[in-house]
Amino acid sequence: MTKASDLLVTALENEGVGYIFAIPGEENLDVLESLRRSRIKLVLTRHEQAAGFMAATHGRLTGRAGVCLTTLGPGALNLTTAAAYAHLGAMPMVMITGQKAIRSSRQARFQIVDMVATMRPLTKMATQIVSAQSIPTLVRDAFRVAQQERPGPVHLELPEDIAADEAAADIIPPHVVELPVAPAAAIERAAAMIMGASRPLVMLGAAASRPHLAEPLSAFVQRCRIPFFNTQMGKGAVNAGSNLYMGTAALSERDWVHKAIDQADLIISIGHDTVEKPPFLMGHDGPQVIHVGATPATVEQVYFPQAEIVGDVGASLTSLADRLEGKLPNGQTLLGLREGILARLAERSTEDRFPLTPQRIVHDVRQVIPPDGIVALDNGMYKIWFARNYRTSVANTLLLDNALATMGAGLPSAIAASLIYPDRRVLAVCGDGGFMMNSQELETAVRLKLNLVVLVLEDRAYGMIRWKQEVDRYSDFGLDFGNPDFVAYAKSYGAKGSRVGKVSELSTMLEAAFSEGGVHLVVVPVDYSENMRVLVNELSPIVEAR
Repeated sequence: MTKASDLLVTALENEGVGYIFAIPGEENLDVLESLRRSRIKLVLTRHEQAAGFMAATHGRLTGRAGVCLTTLGPGALNLTTAAAYAHLGAMPMVMITGQKAIRSSRQARFQIVDMVATMRPLTKMATQIVSAQSIPTLVRDAFRVAQQERPGPVHLELPEDIAADEAAADIIPPHVVELPVAPAAAIERAAAMIMGASRPLVMLGAAASRPHLAEPLSAFVQRCRIPFFNTQMGKGAVNAGSNLYMGTAALSERDWVHKAIDQADLIISIGHDTVEKPPFLMGHDGPQVIHVGATPATVEQVYFPQAEIVGDVGASLTSLADRLEGKLPNGQTLLGLREGILARLAERSTEDRFPLTPQRIVHDVRQVIPPDGIVALDNGMYKIWFARNYRTSVANTLLLDNALATMGAGLPSAIAASLIYPDRRVLAVCGDGGFMMNSQELETAVRLKLNLVVLVLEDRAYGMIRWKQEVDRYSDFGLDFGNPDFVAYAKSYGAKGSRVGKVSELSTMLEAAFSEGGVHLVVVPVDYSENMRVLVNELSPIVEAR
């Protein structure tokens, strides 16, 4: 006989769990005691939302579900934003929350919220554990559901009386599940369409960034020699230093990469997820589209492919490349547009202006981050600039959220990345608005003795909404705020801090922070007037010419 909480922790160890991100409560004390004797590392956070963001990012980077733990009621409710973040972003995560005793209660309804019902629309599965005997089965099922396509969050609720029960149950070992390769007929049909195309183009969507797809995707692009672009969340799926890279569709229209998209007569859409609207409009006059994915296409008004390759994406692409390699005389027709597109993106990237332009910030960050270094973006105006201008050469090295697009996730995501990859440079990039939503996690990073740099872009306003306000010709109203002294704030947590006072200091300060090690916050003033000059005034003629 084994206590249920011990059985739970053993089942988590069986799944290969290395970290649990948590703020425990009274109802988790049995689990906490079981974790004390476990090889699993408990990472105590300062807010449950941050614990959820960390677990989701663990899942995103590894393909294995990250795990977070909270108490009941208010603690569990603080996971809902992180649950939606993982659900829309397809990140595997298992959330374990406590609950009052279900067989007898001495506190009536105190702090009790129906969290299973609350989590159900935000997860792939949500259930209460009502029997200690069922724990191995439910844990194995939770990880299976969380990790299978399309990945996402799962919620398990463990009442305190069940956690204290004793039971005898065998642990269920996980096993590899191989998806089938797409049918030969589907591959032949797609190959015929591609060979018949005059201006083919590959699009890499959010699901192309699964960790296990980096090698087969890169091989497909190199073997077929078809130019490619990516959506924001597909960025980095294939080596963007490749001479076939056409750019990132950071805007849904009206950008230089759309010159190539608009001219394509066939788009091979690999891993498109309709959580990101496709950066092209399908219609009678639009391009033909081949959907390549582990699951069939979700048909929307703007996305209804004419052919589909459904199955194991890597193996299916290998089969497709076997059919196409060396047989595409028109494969590189659109490549002539590449240099012009990339040259436009590089404009003003080294401009000496203070406060710094977004282009200069992206440029200087790229100079100090090695190819395998990870940049974790919070959500704000700078996300568009990093998506457009930041070149990646290793998969999953620019983490951005273009699904829920929530503020407050940048610093927790960077903490998770630094834990998983302690030997890589990891940089969190946050606006001053998003940073303050989970800035307390600086203490977590310091306590964990991480090597982590946090770059805070300061404009003292909710900059993206202010830009939208200006684009729509509304008055500038309601979006300004004040900030603390960020350097002193960082030091109060035991981190180091510095402020950029002139253009030449940014790359120098970032390099010094990484070289010194530890947790370091760098504040840089940003000039967002470039938003209107480039993203509206400069790009408007592209729309007018269409």
